Amino acid sequence: MFNYTSFDESKVDFVEIVSATELPNGERLFVDLGDKPIVIFNIAGQYYAIGDVCTHDDGPLGDGVLEGDHVVCPRHGGEFDVRSGQAVQMPAVVDIPAYPVQVRDGVIFVGLPGK
Repeated sequence: MFNYTSFDESKVDFVEIVSATELPNGERLFVDLGDKPIVIFNIAGQYYAIGDVCTHDDGPLGDGVLEGDHVVCPRHGGEFDVRSGQAVQMPAVVDIPAYPVQVRDGVIFVGLPGK
């Protein structure tokens, strides 16, 4: 699993996603980067990217309700912190991948492990 709270930027490949104007505050964007389904959130002008698969039952996590910095899986209520990917509510006990996000010249980039 990848967690952007502790990553070596020299080992990350940043992929251009979309203009930041296309992801307004409070919205989310679903993307597939290779074989990784990812959801990007704009929370009060801060961008976060997490894996779009609940570790409890492989459900579509990004479709869940956003409560502050947490997203609640729509299937069984597992809850994850979008800033770190940490599972914070049962039945989810395994963290999800969290990816670094950068905004450069008004464009959102998501970092994937590589290099």
